[in-house]
Amino acid sequence: MKYARGERRCGLVASSGAARLRAFGIETSMAIREAYSYPHWFLKPRGDIRASYQLEVVATEFEIQGLELDMAGLCWGGDLVWDRSSKCWHPFQLSGNKWKDVKESRAIYIQNKYRVLMTRAREGLVIWVPEGESSDPTRDVGVMNDTAEYLVSCGVVRLAQTAAGGQFNED
Repeated sequence: MKYARGERRCGLVASSGAARLRAFGIETSMAIREAYSYPHWFLKPRGDIRASYQLEVVATEFEIQGLELDMAGLCWGGDLVWDRSSKCWHPFQLSGNKWKDVKESRAIYIQNKYRVLMTRAREGLVIWVPEGESSDPTRDVGVMNDTAEYLVSCGVVRLAQTAAGGQFNED
């Protein structure tokens, strides 16, 4: 994150229910989180491989609640997606190899997780909605595109595409 210069702390955050981020090397499982030292993640300086600056380990709503980063990268998961036809957020829970609907009481909890994650950055937030994969029903291309497009319609600024395929924002 190029804007996290000097003493500004940056890091990645994700929903604990975003299990299919694993396909991108982002692990949100409880076993990983229990084995990781989050005090190091929050406190170690730039250059320490255990620090949030490395952008290698995500903090979920459990580790980040009540704490803040200067700059946060939110890795969006398939557990909360925009349903274009009903024009509302649709929360899911991964069960085996498919996303399943959740009860209304659980739906409120999932929506609240994203509220927590979206409010952890003091200076800037980058939201990454991964592209779907047509051969993987747990990473539906249309659903992820609809989610990204809805966020843009709400005012999220799309990052510009570089010739090399990377993304950046000139603003």
